[in-house]
Formats: sequence, C-alpha cells, structure tokens
Amino acid sequence: MFSPRVLKSASSLMCRGFSTGQMCRQGKAPDMAEVRNRLREIVGASTNWKDHQQALAERASLSQYLAQSQDELPAKTMKDSAIEAHLPLCTQPALREKYLNYHNSVRFGRILEDLDSLAVLICYSHTWNKELKRSPLSIVTALVDKIDMRKNIIYPDCDIKFTGHVTWVGKTSIEAKMHMSQYHDGAYTDVLDATFVMVARDPENKRAAFINPLKLESPEEDAIFQQGEINKTRRVELSTASLLKVAPTDEGRTLIHNLFLNTLDTRTVSFRSRILPPNSVWMEDAKMKGLEICHPQERNIFNRIFGGFLMRKAYELGWANACAFAGCRPTLVAVDDIVFRKPVEIGSLLLLSSQVCYTEGMHIQVRVHTEVLDPLTRQHSTTNVFHFTFRVEKDIPAIVPQSYGESMLYLDGKRHFDETMRSQG
Repeated sequence: MFSPRVLKSASSLMCRGFSTGQMCRQGKAPDMAEVRNRLREIVGASTNWKDHQQALAERASLSQYLAQSQDELPAKTMKDSAIEAHLPLCTQPALREKYLNYHNSVRFGRILEDLDSLAVLICYSHTWNKELKRSPLSIVTALVDKIDMRKNIIYPDCDIKFTGHVTWVGKTSIEAKMHMSQYHDGAYTDVLDATFVMVARDPENKRAAFINPLKLESPEEDAIFQQGEINKTRRVELSTASLLKVAPTDEGRTLIHNLFLNTLDTRTVSFRSRILPPNSVWMEDAKMKGLEICHPQERNIFNRIFGGFLMRKAYELGWANACAFAGCRPTLVAVDDIVFRKPVEIGSLLLLSSQVCYTEGMHIQVRVHTEVLDPLTRQHSTTNVFHFTFRVEKDIPAIVPQSYGESMLYLDGKRHFDETMRSQG
C-alpha cells in the first residue's frame, strides 16, 4: 500500500528537488519526456551516440564521490523520493499515436518502459546530493517484483498519472513502488500497482555502491518498510526453491507423474507411445520466437539497451503467444518476477523465446526467456526471464508437457500463477 501522506506532496517535492526548469512547468508535475531528460542530466549522459565514449570517460572520474560506507550518507525520507509524473494522452495527439494499439487501447509495453524510467528517477531522488552536479551512482533495474493490474481497460485518449516513492532500502539496493491511475469520467481510477527493485553501482557500473539509509517518520511508513523486508525474504526463499537448484516437491512430482499417466496409450502401455488427452495442447506446440538487433536508438543513460525496451518486447511477444494459443485477445492480469541477469550491449543479437507453460480455466501463464547471441563465438547468454499472467473470456485447452525440462517449466509456471492468484485474492 502507498502512504497518502507521502504521495500527497509528490508534485511539490518534485518541483522543489529538481526544479531547475526541467522538472516542472509553472508548478505542474513533469511528463514522461521530462522524466527521461532529467535522468540524462543526473547521469551526464550524451544525447548523441557518437559522444557516448567521451561521456563514459567523464563518468569514471565521479568515483571519487562514492561513499565508502552507508554511515557516511545522510538518511532520506520517503517524501524525499516521492514523484508524480503525467502522460498527457488527452491533450497530445502525437504522443497518443505512439501509445495507441490496434484494439484502440494503450500499448502496455509502452507503460512498462515508463514505469522503468520512473523507478530509476525515484531511486535517484532518494540518493540525490544537491552539492553535486551529477550523481556518481549508476542505478539499474535488478528485477520487477510484481505488477498487479487493477483495471483491464486503459483508454488511449485519457491522461495517465504515475505516483511513487522508495519503500525499502538495503545497503546497495532499493525497492520502489509505483501506482498508475487514469482520468476518466471526471475522476482518477486505479489501473495498476508496481514494485521494482533497483541496485546502485559505481559510475562505470562495475561494482556495488552504497546508498542513503531510509528514515521512517510514522507507523504507517514503518509498516511499508516492513512489507519491503517481507518482499526481500520471499524473493530469497523463491530463489532458493528454484527448480533449477532443487528437485520438485512430493506434490510437484505427483502432479507431473499424473500428467504423464494421462498421456499413455492404454493399448501399447509403452513409455514411448504418448497420446494427447482431449482439449489439450502439447507444450512444444505453444511457443513463439522473436529476434531483435539492438540498435543505439534503444540505449539507456548508461549506453546499454534500455530495460524498459526489453520488457516491452518480451511483453508483446508473450501477448502474441497467448493470443495465438487462445484464439482470442487476452488481457494482462499480472507481471511477476522479472529478473535482469546481465546488461544487453548495443549491437547484440537478442533472441526471445515465449512459451505457454501453464493454463487453468480462463488463465494463461506465459514465460519469456531472452538471451544474447555472440555471432562470432556462437555463445548464448541468458539476460532476462519474464513471467506474464493473461486472462481470456473462455475456457482454454490444458497445456501438457512431454519432457522432463517441460515438466519443470510447467511446475514453475503453476507456482507463478498460484502466487499471482494469492496476491489478488
């Protein structure tokens, strides 16, 4: 939950903290273009690709301003990082065209890009040292913990408002929560809540860097912080229980064995003879692939590929996969547990692979795996894994794994689906 006390003053705090003309126009909250411009100012990023090497060299000199311990840094409050930003779809037709999709709604992939940019600025607001012209920190997205949809319809011609602030900090990592609402029929209504986890690195993005501690000013803020601690513990437990590290539970093994028994041909009773049950689809037949050449246009302020761009591409492929599988247009229910394992360099070949890994009733769980391919060495390196939960307006076929690897994807998809249903229930 967000603190109304914190968010109530978000606009004024934004203007007070970053009001050198760029972040507020006549007292108004910034739009998303101004958010990105401010990020470039904070880091000292070049707007021209040809100057990026010089900009990187200049950033290296900022290492002298890094704190040697967290104790050296002043504590910041939740209000210090509170931000409000707007997406003026109502008044800017050219902007509306960028966000419009074929179904006369808003491209959710674009919203993911905006959330990523805003999360970074929120964290820079928390760590901002007004005595320095540029921040010595490189703040990058570590993972998207959760995005829960509160409303399925996003109107393409109504203004959108984003609010958010830091809710938890460790020594080098920060949790930022954001809320998105849309102005319709004379009032703002809730659309989504998002939780991002960011990490602070040195100016060259090579090692971890310390960040300001968080000062709690009320019991409500203490409860928000404690929820951040719970989120951290949950992430550690889920990582420890990953099927890539440990065997499935007894319950999981029984589920997979029953699925296997349901596919046996009773006439031959052979392990090699498998029959697809009624109203089912083999997992192998429920995938979709994509390729992106990573051009400089999609770079972030650190001259790597923008994390929001990766999320947008993964979401659009996952949505297309769910649409083709169900035979109708799906709506997003949640985005869950997106881990950024390594940065994607400019010029990389980015391979995307989407897989429907679990279905239940009207819901489809999709996993998108992205990796970079070095065309010279032919080596593949995983960069991200994305999890999306979609819903359609009809019952859909069951997904059936055949191999052991597919069975692990099935169990992992079921786990993510169950977590989503619990959080929304």
